[in-house]
Amino acid sequence: MAMRFIILALLIIAIDLYAFQAFKFVFRNSSEVTQKITTIIFWTFTAISISVLVASAITDFQTWPKAFRTYITAFIFVLTISKLVLVVFMLADDGIRGVKWAIAKFFPPAQASNATISTEQFTLKNGITRSDFLIKTGMFVAAIPFISLLWGMAKGAYDYQIKKVKIKLANLPAGFEGYRIIQISDIHTGSFVSTEPLKEAVKMINDLNPDLILFTGDLVNNQHDEMLPHKPQLSQLKAKHGVYSILGNHDYGDYIPWDSPQAKQKNLNDLIQSHKDMGWDILLDEHRILENNGDKITLIGVQNWSSHLRFPKYGSMEKATANIDYSPVNILMSHDPSHWDSEITKKYPQIDIMLAGHTHGFQFGIEIPGFRWSPVQYIYKQWAGLYKEGNQHLYVNRGLGFLGYPGRVGILPEITVLELHKA
Repeated sequence: MAMRFIILALLIIAIDLYAFQAFKFVFRNSSEVTQKITTIIFWTFTAISISVLVASAITDFQTWPKAFRTYITAFIFVLTISKLVLVVFMLADDGIRGVKWAIAKFFPPAQASNATISTEQFTLKNGITRSDFLIKTGMFVAAIPFISLLWGMAKGAYDYQIKKVKIKLANLPAGFEGYRIIQISDIHTGSFVSTEPLKEAVKMINDLNPDLILFTGDLVNNQHDEMLPHKPQLSQLKAKHGVYSILGNHDYGDYIPWDSPQAKQKNLNDLIQSHKDMGWDILLDEHRILENNGDKITLIGVQNWSSHLRFPKYGSMEKATANIDYSPVNILMSHDPSHWDSEITKKYPQIDIMLAGHTHGFQFGIEIPGFRWSPVQYIYKQWAGLYKEGNQHLYVNRGLGFLGYPGRVGILPEITVLELHKA
């Protein structure tokens, strides 16, 4: 672990030495005072980054105050990403310089007048040189992720969005017409540094007066005790027909070392008990029958099941549907959306709606009317929102919390309101 921090520190120094040349170039004609201030600010940020990394290598990082640990590491990440964007433009500029040098070296002007490109030809119409254009453009483009990622930390992480979705089902019983289901997912309580945001989210959910609340996994990042400060708030979730939940890949504690297999299993058992303590009916490869106005639908919940090898397959649809009496409408909670294409649409045509989470929409992307994009779409075919294949529906919730980067840009935290209607 210490070696990893040291390597990262050396990498940051190398990036900053190179990126600083761009700042020197842009401010070369500025006053001496401006150049000094720019230099001091640039290298102060570098010194802070290196100091944090070195201190992390020689101390127990996990004992640092959680808020400081979360946001200082995120700031270093944002700063480094922005500088890497600038470096790309600098490499392009240096590449052009290298080509010009090679042409001048191997094709003297007297021998290849048509092959050479003069400095004047590298001056754009507005009078700035190609280097000026590339480096200033690079600094402008690098400022975009810097500003947007900082904004995502300050505002986007807790900018809860209520997404209202109507689902039409041909077999919907009359007793469930207009039935309102709230779906939340991926709370990741271990990422929160305060209990206030989830208190506000719970109030928003309860104010919607849902018939049913479904939580589709990842209550914690790794350990059961991460959710304990938030237990009083989450216990306040109320719905006419209760709160049901399942486990996500992070809930099993697979991503940190444990003293023993028994300690890991105890952590999972404690987490499951916490679901029950909050009044949530956790479905561990199980199903329930829900009744409303004399009609019935079936709710199924499986443990984590993924088609991606790096994520576990703990769930069993066979176990969850054992001795099941399918209703006219059957709803499945399964954390990972890859389960839908890999098994549900192929083997379980009885499933009318599958509810998933897991992707977070990558916590970064663009969503505007008629267009949406996120890097996660290159990993998951279904990554956010409503999908349909034949008579089957999949809804992928964007997540209520966050993991790693403590913010969201473009893909905001979501509370989903699913309203059922007869087709």
